[in-house]
Amino acid sequence: MSPATEAPSTATTLAEDNKAADRRFINQIINGQDLGSIGDIVADDFVEQNPPPGQGPGRDGLRDFLAQMFRAFPDLTWTVHEMVAEGDRVAAWSTWTGTHREDFLGIGATGRSVTVEAWTFDRFHDGKMCESRIIMDVMGMAQQLQGDA
Repeated sequence: MSPATEAPSTATTLAEDNKAADRRFINQIINGQDLGSIGDIVADDFVEQNPPPGQGPGRDGLRDFLAQMFRAFPDLTWTVHEMVAEGDRVAAWSTWTGTHREDFLGIGATGRSVTVEAWTFDRFHDGKMCESRIIMDVMGMAQQLQGDA
């Protein structure tokens, strides 16, 4: 085979499969608010490297935190702007938007809309997200919720 017609390497295929799983998590679990399917995409022993206040351990902790987010921002939409993958890791730059309808992280419902930047670094094993680290502009979100932005 010439280089132009060679089959993709296993590493490339793994990276693409993991990007597809990450997109499925975003589209189905977050944007579709389908927490019933979280076990299909997230490992039971999932680890959030820097969990937000109140998030418990494992997949159940993530499910409970997302349920809280969906109640607080019922119109939450997560948009990926860039996504790259290598091996078992996927990194993405995203924004999420939503209208604040219930208490979230100690801030009572304001009715204000927010746009929040986030960077996620996820690791996959056997097709499931097993680890995540999120860097989110929490200060910017708080300013928007309090009307300072």
